[in-house]
Amino acid sequence: MQLSGSITALATPFTAAGDIDQAAWLRMLQAQLDAGTQGVVVAGSTGEAPALFDAEYESLLRDAVEFYAGRMPVIAGTGQSSTAKTILANRRAAALGADAALVVVPPYVRPTQAGLLAHFRAVADEGELPVVLYNVPARTGCDLAPETVGELSLHPNIVGIKEARAEEARMDALLPCRRDGFVVLSGDDPTAARAMLAGADGVISVASNVVPHSFRRLCDRARAGDVAGAQALDAALGQLYHFLGVEPNPIPVKALLALNGIGHGLRLPLQPLSSTHAAEAQRLHADILQLEEQSRAIAA
Repeated sequence: MQLSGSITALATPFTAAGDIDQAAWLRMLQAQLDAGTQGVVVAGSTGEAPALFDAEYESLLRDAVEFYAGRMPVIAGTGQSSTAKTILANRRAAALGADAALVVVPPYVRPTQAGLLAHFRAVADEGELPVVLYNVPARTGCDLAPETVGELSLHPNIVGIKEARAEEARMDALLPCRRDGFVVLSGDDPTAARAMLAGADGVISVASNVVPHSFRRLCDRARAGDVAGAQALDAALGQLYHFLGVEPNPIPVKALLALNGIGHGLRLPLQPLSSTHAAEAQRLHADILQLEEQSRAIAA
């Protein structure tokens, strides 16, 4: 299993009645494959994991594993506030065929760094899947310190980190942890190109739900050290980055997916994009269709 390049944190499409839209889900999986995406995350925060029932989670993950059939890694979102529950979630994902688990810092409970060390080591020891750490303090209320990551990176079953903090200094502090068997991935679209140009292995992206061809192209340029090319494409994506932050994720990206005919909204307490941003979504949708067509033509 190689985790690198453009990895998409997939949104979960719902029907107008609020059920999982299986046909739309399969279309999303196909679109990522066609674009050359190098991995997917199923049922992460972008996938509205807390709103999914167990049977729905299992169906989404089983579909992705069967669809890709080893053609790209399938990473399951499994993190819980409890270590024991996270271990059980990892085992369930392993039984369904996932290649790795994306394990977020336990939300709400705010453990110490010693508690985080013990948590992730236990999950890696007992969860039956390779673990990708996920640090997103704005959502969890707890920051996984680089020094702690350094210690965890030595565990043979902890294979990487998704770092969602945007500060350049944070990525600089994590990059020395890179080695065979441990990758450093950006979890912040607006700074992902900068991170990869500095040496990060790739990105787990929200934006690549709607611009998968362009994100594969961006990752290829940045990881090849093409500074001018990566920065130019990154600038072209700037308005998309801004829009994806106008309301909490995944509200904006699901509005754009809906304009592509994928899905019908979110589950409470999340609500669809407010009317304040509707015109911006329409304008941006036209722009990203054009950008995707350009990226598709270049790849061809």
